[in-house]
Amino acid sequence: MAGLQQDQVLEAVRRAGVLRPRDLKALGLPREHLRRLQQRGLVRRVSRGLYIAADADLTEKETLLEACKRVPRGVLCLLSALRFHGLTTQSPFEVWLAIGGKDWQPRVEYPPLRVLRFARAALVEGVEEHRIHGVTVRVTSPARTVADCFKYRHKIGLDVALEALRDCWRQRRATMDELWQAAAVCRVANVMRPYLESLV
Repeated sequence: MAGLQQDQVLEAVRRAGVLRPRDLKALGLPREHLRRLQQRGLVRRVSRGLYIAADADLTEKETLLEACKRVPRGVLCLLSALRFHGLTTQSPFEVWLAIGGKDWQPRVEYPPLRVLRFARAALVEGVEEHRIHGVTVRVTSPARTVADCFKYRHKIGLDVALEALRDCWRQRRATMDELWQAAAVCRVANVMRPYLESLV
């Protein structure tokens, strides 16, 4: 019976990509099997409360997944959102996450986080939900991400914002109306105006 349950736990870890012990409760499986699988070298603990299969190769999206599991109310933004949408050549070593202005500062060992505080409305407007390996990932839309890049251009650089805008337009990831609306929401319409007008 224990062997069968361990096989089920290992399968659950492989299916989830990154698994938390509490995820096993929903499956009716005891947590202790994670420790036993770890001792046998079949499961690896990547940080406190997060496990992956030992033979798993953590991709970039799985790193984002891990961050979203650690900070479930966070929203992927700026460089991480650009990377998620394929709108940049940048490969940030930190996961960029937005949280509410009054939310607790997350204390996460891994992956490294770059946390920004957004107003409540900014955590909803222009935010999409995607399902990856059964986990809901909240990420700013392409248009909203571009507008955020202009808003935070002093943190990430104007060149990154311009590259994001060009790639977003070239790949048809957002319409001109969506870009103007996102610019208005982020209060950067005047800053973006000459760049948006140069596209048409």
